[in-house]
Amino acid sequence: MNPGQKQAMAYANIGLETGVAAASPHRLILMLYDGALIALVDAQKHLEAKNIPGKGQAISKALQIIDEGLKASLDETSGGEIAVHLKDLYDYMTRRLLLASLRNQVEPVIEVRNLLGQLREAWEAIGKQVDAQAASGTPQTNADTKVRT
Repeated sequence: MNPGQKQAMAYANIGLETGVAAASPHRLILMLYDGALIALVDAQKHLEAKNIPGKGQAISKALQIIDEGLKASLDETSGGEIAVHLKDLYDYMTRRLLLASLRNQVEPVIEVRNLLGQLREAWEAIGKQVDAQAASGTPQTNADTKVRT
């Protein structure tokens, strides 16, 4: 890696760290979804190109985001049944990605990508609804505050 590439990577890391530090908890979850989706796009490309090391790195990154980010952020006490179901879904995704990696199959990667994409869209819509309520001064109900990821 030449000095220019090192500087560009350092600049990108500072930008990412600044974005994370300034992000709301809701935005952080969106960033986790985005990171997992990017990793899964990479995994699919590597699988299709039969690049086994690249596939392994991309799937490992997606697994880490799902397990250590998305699943770890669930609050089963406050989130109730929804949080429990999300935990089960994240566990299912983990199993599917491990199978994809073990068997070098692209189908489970596509399946998990679709599931995460749907969850991301729903999470983004919730954020827009909460923002709209906050802007209008409409108070949140207890049900609104109990669904937390």
